[in-house]
Amino acid sequence: LRITLMSTILKLPRVGMNMEEGTIVEWFVKPGKKFLEGDKLYALETDKTTAEIEAPISGTLEEILAKDGEDVTVGDPICIVKE
Repeated sequence: LRITLMSTILKLPRVGMNMEEGTIVEWFVKPGKKFLEGDKLYALETDKTTAEIEAPISGTLEEILAKDGEDVTVGDPICIVKE
């Protein structure tokens, strides 16, 4: 786990009112790659839908903490972004 002063830990967002957990289907951005706020970051499957989640900030994906196919609870850390 590499966290620097300019790093941000992104957490699994709540994409539905009753959502408590989801599954990371696929990361669209790979570690070491830059992205902009609003770019599609990953696909998330919930009990009701599959959604493409947009990046809330711009940066470089430093490390993925929740791998493809992993179940994650809302609020859990999913990746580290270097701003």
